[in-house]
Formats: sequence, C-alpha cells, structure tokens
Amino acid sequence: MSSADFMELLRLINGFQISQAIHVAATVGVADHLRDGPRTSEELASLTGTDAGALYRLLRALAAVGVFEEHDQRRFSLTPLGDCLRSDSETPAGPWASFIGRPYYWQSWGHLLHSVRTGENAFQDLNGETVWQYRQQHPEEGGIFDRAMAGNSRGAVEALIHAYDFSPFGHVADIGGGHGQTLAGILAAHPATRATLFDQLHVISKAQATLEKENLADRCHFIAGSFFDAVPAGADAYILRMIIHDWEDQEAIAILKNCRRAMAANAKLLLIEQVVGPPGEGAIIKFSDLNMMVSPGGARANARRICRPLRAIRLRAHTHHSSRPAHERGRSDSAMTPTAA
Repeated sequence: MSSADFMELLRLINGFQISQAIHVAATVGVADHLRDGPRTSEELASLTGTDAGALYRLLRALAAVGVFEEHDQRRFSLTPLGDCLRSDSETPAGPWASFIGRPYYWQSWGHLLHSVRTGENAFQDLNGETVWQYRQQHPEEGGIFDRAMAGNSRGAVEALIHAYDFSPFGHVADIGGGHGQTLAGILAAHPATRATLFDQLHVISKAQATLEKENLADRCHFIAGSFFDAVPAGADAYILRMIIHDWEDQEAIAILKNCRRAMAANAKLLLIEQVVGPPGEGAIIKFSDLNMMVSPGGARANARRICRPLRAIRLRAHTHHSSRPAHERGRSDSAMTPTAA
C-alpha cells in the first residue's frame, strides 16, 4: 500500500468526524447566517448561541474539506457545498445533516457490528422497539426525520415527473405521501389532475401547508390513516414512493395487498424505489442499504427483489428507469398493473 492509499483509507475511516461536524453546523444554523456574505466566527457564535472559540475550530475544520471558505480575521463564507445547508436552498442538505447526528440514529450506527454478526436490526436490539415506534413516542424526533425526508425529495420529484407520464391519470393517490412534495410536483405539471394524499395524522397538516403554499390544495383530498389498515379507493394511480424498501417482505405484502384492494381493474400502482447497482458502483445506495439494516429495517435491492412481494398480490410489473445525473443514478420507477384475480 502506498502512502497515498493509506491517507485515502484514513480519510474514509475518519469520515464520521466530518458528518458529525456538518450535523452541528446544520443544527445551529450557520449557513443561514452566511446567506448575505462573510461573517467572523465571533459574530456567528453570537448569532447561533455557541462558544466563539469552539465554533471557530468547527468552521476551520469544515473549511478544510470545502463546506465553508475561511478568510482572514477568522471570517467565513459559504461555498457551493455549504450553500446546500441553507434552509431556503433549492437543493437542501441541511435537514438531512440535522437528522443523521441525532443520538438515537448515531448510536444505531455504532451498533452495526451486532447487525453484521447476527443479521438483526441494530436499532431494535438497542432499544427493544422499531425506529417507527420510537418516533411515534418522540414527536420531536419524528419532526426532524420528516423534514429530512422532505428535503431529500425535492430533486427526486423533478426526476420522477420527467421519467413517468402522469397525464393519463385523472386522480392520483400518494400513499405515505409525507409533506406532499411529490403530489405538488405532479399537480403543478398536470392541471387537470386531482389527488389524494394519505399519511398519518401528524403528517397531514404539513402536507396541507405544502400544497397550500403552491395554491394546489383545492385539488387534493387529505386523508389520515395507516397503510397497514386500508388505503383510500377510487384513484387511477397509486404511488408508493420510497416506502417498500423500509419493510420486510411480510409487511411489504400487507401494504401492497391494501393497495390492491383499493385499486380498480384498470388502475396502476407506481413503486418508486432506489435500486442497487452493479458491483463497484452506486456507493450512496449501497450505504443506504446498510442504513436499512441498522435503523428502519428492510433493504435496498435490485428490481427483481423489489418486485418479489408483488407475486403475493398478483400484480404484473413494468419497469421504468429515470434519467438522473451519474452521482444520483439508481432510482427505478416501476408501474404495476393488476392481473386477473
């Protein structure tokens, strides 16, 4: 091994330091205070309620990896990377950075060795409950997670609309629709389409706010419930975006069965999932798969594995692959049409 190889491996080993440092910068809101130009670490400390000396050391380290730029007299400004931490960024990474450093999430990754040795979920072994149950009991953590998911969905919604033609559908239902970004994008692109957003009660108000902001709420019906119980009937297309991978086959089949019961004979079910790429490619998705093992359960998989639960509910799969930049590739949009019962 050369010294360059050693240093590159060391950089990977110490990656946790960078992610935690970005988490802290995002949590205290540094980027928002740099929106209008450079500030000193002392000014930023006053604005963020932090210690000036400690904040300088944090920003200096992050400047060394390109998140901020350091100037003379301990002044800092945003780089293109750091700009993504702004709360009003068009490509917001701040909510995700705020989420990944939360103690319960951080501790689960620290328990990865248990998962590798046993095949068991790290979070459940540590806490005696699923991460979904934990967030229900800790709504502040649920809110942080919801904002992270909403932030990550912005670019994906544009890719979905380009990848799949929603114009034939007069009524689209988003099952587990979160804060409503997906439906907002679809409704904006197709003015004649109506929608139903289905999610848990505590999420619905956020979704209403999203669609009201875009003047689209009058074309959307908001329904609270659990997709393990039932889903609303009457739509021409049902969307499950980034849902199925979070669950083992038994739970995935239960969700899909409820969708199947709600669907008319000519309705479609759209599974939007990230699929694992070939060997040596797609690191983001493959590490996301490790995250499934550590925290929510389920798994990232290839298209064949994602479609496996469909056999239990008699749906026929047609796969559509979106066109995405090279660093984002791996998302597959699959439209499922019912076969005869």
